[in-house]
Amino acid sequence: MTMRNRIETQITPLRRAIILGSGLAMLLGLAVIAPLPSSAQQADPNAGGAAATDRKKPSAANSFNRLLKKPASAANAPPAEDGIHDPDNPGTHTLQWPSEAFNDLPKAVQGNRVDWVKALNEGLIAPWYDLEDPEAEVFTFDLVIVREVKGSMPDVVYPHEPHTQWLDCSNCHDEIFVPEKGANQISMAAILLGQKCGVCHGKVAFPVSDCRRCHSKPKTPEQLEALAAKSAWRNAGEKGDGNTN
Repeated sequence: MTMRNRIETQITPLRRAIILGSGLAMLLGLAVIAPLPSSAQQADPNAGGAAATDRKKPSAANSFNRLLKKPASAANAPPAEDGIHDPDNPGTHTLQWPSEAFNDLPKAVQGNRVDWVKALNEGLIAPWYDLEDPEAEVFTFDLVIVREVKGSMPDVVYPHEPHTQWLDCSNCHDEIFVPEKGANQISMAAILLGQKCGVCHGKVAFPVSDCRRCHSKPKTPEQLEALAAKSAWRNAGEKGDGNTN
């Protein structure tokens, strides 16, 4: 065996170990430290100042989450300027502008500035509920669920009726939500990551920045008083007053 073959025989297991270790670390969510490049590949620290600056520049917080990103264009921008359609495609310029199409619909303050539920209830739009049967009638389910949230934030009111006016039950159950009390762990962190309510809201439904659309049941005065009594600063203040006297 030549010297070169001996070296490659010794290095190959090491490479495999690095690859397997890196893959395992990625699956576990651990940081992966890449091997240092050879001296021929190492860049001159004094060269490429702009490139080096770009590499060191930290990424924006939560850049992974489109729900927190600043919109690429103004609300209801013309198709050629909305960041979605191809401005170089001649067909894009023949599309109706959203600002014109939505002009006579009920207004909202978030998303595309349209209250679609109100527009549906007022008969201003008439979506099909079955692509193959335009006469198909929608099945609505009038059930309201109130989810208590921690702190003084108003509780969440979830009405099934306006959701079932647009969606079939199978769109949410059982893959996104298990139809059983206490079986669903929902948090704003999960929603902002595009899970649970975030599967639709922020994409095809109003964004989560419109807090009061969901958190619409205020705490009662008794609940707020109980929260205040439990707060750390209130308890600390009472103990301080007792020590002073």
